[in-house]
Amino acid sequence: MAQKVDLKKELDSYLARRGVFRVLDVPTRRYLMIDGHGDPNTATFTTAVESLYPVAYTLKFASKNELGRDYVVPPLEGLWWAEDMSTFTTARDKSAWDWTLLLLVPDWVPPTMVDAAIEQVGRTKSPPRLAEVRLEELTEARCVQTLHVGPFDAEAEVLAQLHHEVLPAHGFTLAGKHHEIYLSDVRRTASHRLRTILRQPVSGGVR
Repeated sequence: MAQKVDLKKELDSYLARRGVFRVLDVPTRRYLMIDGHGDPNTATFTTAVESLYPVAYTLKFASKNELGRDYVVPPLEGLWWAEDMSTFTTARDKSAWDWTLLLLVPDWVPPTMVDAAIEQVGRTKSPPRLAEVRLEELTEARCVQTLHVGPFDAEAEVLAQLHHEVLPAHGFTLAGKHHEIYLSDVRRTASHRLRTILRQPVSGGVR
């Protein structure tokens, strides 16, 4: 029987500690992606999630059955941005947010298997936004990340510290989209116990 791999436990980029702003270099990785705009507490966001996961699980079982390599579906991730980044750190104007939801695809899974998984999901489940799901590489390189514990709306203070204290102190500037990794299942975890990695790609500075 194939040993199940948990990428969340094996990849260095999933390591973060609360109160520690860690500098790391993240290699280029491939993800299932789907885009959206506006408040995540809406049907647009929900249907995006509902369209990603069937593909991810179909892909997981295909990898196990056809390649002999089983794995735990990695945690949901999201890229977030806006014309004015203060909508994240102070104003928290969710209607102005743009986002891309991500689910990591293991390196050993070929693109043809992803295409086949999307086609299979279309025949059996047909989630509402399946046609928008794509496989794409994400390159972030040098990043600073930390672990936030608590409600999503309480991230603002941590992000303000990151943007206005930590990055300037190290000579870093923003070089990519704000990245969140959701380590907790929001359906089963109390809001004050939610664990979220907050990551910011950067340029400049001295490590």
